[in-house]
Amino acid sequence: MKIIFMTLHQISLIKTTWQAAAANPELVGSLFYNRLFEIAPEVKPMFSRSTIQEQSKKLLAMLSYVISKLNKLEDITDEVAKLAERHVKYGVEEKHYSCVGEALLWTLEKGLGKSWTNEVKQAWTMCYGILSTAMINAAGNAHGASRQDAA
Repeated sequence: MKIIFMTLHQISLIKTTWQAAAANPELVGSLFYNRLFEIAPEVKPMFSRSTIQEQSKKLLAMLSYVISKLNKLEDITDEVAKLAERHVKYGVEEKHYSCVGEALLWTLEKGLGKSWTNEVKQAWTMCYGILSTAMINAAGNAHGASRQDAA
């Protein structure tokens, strides 16, 4: 898998703005999931196994972990692939990644207010694009493997 790297400045912007956004995890989780369910109501049943509060904690923990590794994304490609494989089992499809990205960027924009500049938006868009592409590719590989196992 080819990894596209962000600039150090973009990584710095993401880390700084994430610290500000993640300072209120309940609000971030609530904004994100409400927006996601508004954009893609068909995904709501995928979250029935846990409360939104629990899911929000998982989301923020995962994002915090990935953001802490942005300088060395190649170190977490296996973990991203495993995450994608789990998402396939939950019923996540490729089309859902754009909805998640839209909800995430919207949530950050709302949470960051005036700190949400075009430069910050571009950095976050690139970051999400890199991660979602890696997950989509890994999910495709997981689908391919399961089709081969069934044959």
